[in-house]
Amino acid sequence: MREVWFLTGSQGLYGEDTLRQVAEQSREISDRLAEGLPVRVKWLPVLTDASAIRRVCLEANADDSCVGLIAWMHTFSPAKMWIAGLDALSKPLLHLHTQANVALPWATIDMDFMNLNQAAHGDREFGFIQTRLGVARKTVAGHVSDPSVAVRVAAWARAATGAAELRTLRLARFGDNMRDVAVTEGDKVEAQLRFGVSVNTYGVNDLVDVVDQVPDADIDALAAEYEDAYDVVPELRKGGERHASLRYGARIELGLRAFLTDGGFGAFTTNFEDLGGLRQLPGLAVQRLMADGYGFGGEGDWKTATLLRTLKTAAAGLPGGTSFMEDYTYHLAPDEQVILGAHMLEVCPTIASGRPSLEIHPLGIGGREDPVRLVFDAEPGPAHVVGLADMGDRFRLVANEIEVVRPLAPLPKLPVARAVWKPLPDLATSAEAWITAGAPHHTVYTAALGAAELEDFAEIAGVELLTIDAATEMRRFTREIRWNQAYYRLAQGF
Repeated sequence: MREVWFLTGSQGLYGEDTLRQVAEQSREISDRLAEGLPVRVKWLPVLTDASAIRRVCLEANADDSCVGLIAWMHTFSPAKMWIAGLDALSKPLLHLHTQANVALPWATIDMDFMNLNQAAHGDREFGFIQTRLGVARKTVAGHVSDPSVAVRVAAWARAATGAAELRTLRLARFGDNMRDVAVTEGDKVEAQLRFGVSVNTYGVNDLVDVVDQVPDADIDALAAEYEDAYDVVPELRKGGERHASLRYGARIELGLRAFLTDGGFGAFTTNFEDLGGLRQLPGLAVQRLMADGYGFGGEGDWKTATLLRTLKTAAAGLPGGTSFMEDYTYHLAPDEQVILGAHMLEVCPTIASGRPSLEIHPLGIGGREDPVRLVFDAEPGPAHVVGLADMGDRFRLVANEIEVVRPLAPLPKLPVARAVWKPLPDLATSAEAWITAGAPHHTVYTAALGAAELEDFAEIAGVELLTIDAATEMRRFTREIRWNQAYYRLAQGF
């Protein structure tokens, strides 16, 4: 299980009795904090010397279950003790600026109390050394009984969990990217250096070999599962005239799932220009694999597949859903401007409003048999669309805050999964900012995560983030891009 380690700083100056109280109160804070976090909190003994601090940091680096450290200076912990440890630390760090008590005991407070409860003093010392060393971290101030503190720490923990998944992610790319498309290209070596993800290409017929070997009994069982889980149209049901197409969709899912499981892959891409011996473009299979947490990108888009897996990992257990998405077309009526988002077939049912329908229709691209797919509308509410682009000298995340709405009219001739949304601050500003930033047309749509998790992930991953929200104004946004260009080039050094 993923976990964060809770570190407490102090020193031997105050004596053993005080250190025992520090340990007791530290454990209470750790236990209280753990109640609201999506990961396990591992409390460690109080740290009072440089060698112990460095050892803990090195152990955290080497422990794959540890996604990050939370540090609190309960008393005064001289910060020079932390230099070697912080310099060696490669895991994300959150500085929790809190204290054991909520209110001061005004009538009884004495110097013993002051010596014990001086995080206001010790955390400022710790803050200085982090800044002096250039340590990237998140700082959260407040008592752990304050719900807003737990929310902020939980957002960081989710971001750290997503980053940890990214560091060991393996991605299978079936074929290359769509020919002549620029934004789905990128530097895979730099991605592995920066994020840890390993992207490797396989011939689509390597997958076909596995698909063709799927036992009929397994297909029978999965086809029956489909009929229980979705509103399956009559022609695809057992005994229907097109049930064979449903069975082939099940065959693809089982083969693809086996290939990914056997290879230890958490994400994958497909390409409708390179289907080899597949008789259908994988639609239903991709949708269901995304629902199980796999990252996916269409047309060979490994960057979006990587980002989707990362954000799905960060969002585990949250309502709302996260999916591969594409801004497809606009409704530009003056009174209500919205974006219709979809893809050919591959939108994740975790974002669905209601029970999806399992259907079969022609697809005027790919040159294969009619594919089966889940059809639904996205659940209305707040969400984000996020894109990852390779800018040559760095990777850039662009996030747009959106409000998902129901389609303004029925879509009887568009049998694909789709989402309709109003981008903030408005469609024109959103589109201009997105295009000015060079953000991609493929995105990750998430109604599960918000701005806090995205900001924390960008900080942990050391990647640029541009946010388009209700406050965005093009003049300032353009200046931010220019400032970022200078900052990130300077930050790389010479």
